[in-house]
Amino acid sequence: MLRNPAEKYRPFPAVRLTGRKWPGRTIDAAPVWMSTDLRDGNQALIEPMNPAQKLEYFEMLVAIGFKEIEVGFPSASQTDFDFVRKLIVERRIPDDVTLEVFVPSRAELIARTFDALEGAPRAIVHLYNALCPSFRHLVFNQSKDETKALAVEGTRLIKAHAQARPATRWTFQYSPETFNMTELPFAREVCDAVAQTWRPTREHKMIVNLPASVEAATPNVFADQIEWMHRNLGYRDSIVLSVHPHNDRGTAVAAAELALLAGADRIEGCLFGNGERTGNVDLVTLAMNLDAMGIASGLDFSDLATIKRVAERCTRIPVSVRHPYGGRVAMHGAREARNPDEHGADRRDKADECVTA
Repeated sequence: MLRNPAEKYRPFPAVRLTGRKWPGRTIDAAPVWMSTDLRDGNQALIEPMNPAQKLEYFEMLVAIGFKEIEVGFPSASQTDFDFVRKLIVERRIPDDVTLEVFVPSRAELIARTFDALEGAPRAIVHLYNALCPSFRHLVFNQSKDETKALAVEGTRLIKAHAQARPATRWTFQYSPETFNMTELPFAREVCDAVAQTWRPTREHKMIVNLPASVEAATPNVFADQIEWMHRNLGYRDSIVLSVHPHNDRGTAVAAAELALLAGADRIEGCLFGNGERTGNVDLVTLAMNLDAMGIASGLDFSDLATIKRVAERCTRIPVSVRHPYGGRVAMHGAREARNPDEHGADRRDKADECVTA
């Protein structure tokens, strides 16, 4: 710890936003939900899920009520490629569920992704590239024009592949990775260029997903960023505005709730806050917070104990005893959670077995 943190750190800059609307609004409807458990959550694991675990988890997400599920990164591993093929070939995708897959802006990886999706009835192809200054300057050594061109070229390639496969209903999603640390005018410029290439319509919208790739500011700042984009994006009536909050500061749920007030239509996250580093936004807490406000979330967590056991068994990550809604204390009360069972052993869920397995 530094005696004077100001020697190293600076406050996150405020957003210049006059007449902000989100502080005076209330949430009155659930967002579109998208689970990233099988991609973001899975790649966060020390030991990724095997195909049987991925299938069990997928079927659980369907039973909960998710209509959009990101099932993997098929161009990155044979396991993910084979899992996507399994779901399609064995017709395991319900008629009201859409698969989503993740791909960077590289021609050969885009081609591989479409190979995985061959024959899918519906699919979301999720393109991303990083925009913030540190990535442009230090990681990729790219100018702003080169960074934008990469996003546009990826979009053009995906559009060409999609048009060559008209039997599938394609939805395009673009994520300006590291959005929350990118200059807002530049983020808008790239998203507008991508939309101009894809040409979404009100009848067939594209998704613009704004990630807090590393949570770096208070939730009100993220809300300001989302409202700024909501106001300024081109093609806004033809865009589903999505957010993907990470939890590095421990405030992802708050950031997601304020983002809904600020104009977001869709939330990406994981059950129980699983995900890279400190996790993605916790969809269990977020959905049950809505239910507790009298707003139907559209997700069914009535058998939360079973959902928790499956999640812990497949991820080998225990849910904290003090987790909101899903922890032992919340579900059973402090007395029962700490009392021994009739055999004299501490009362535990299967999480403990997962950790030691």
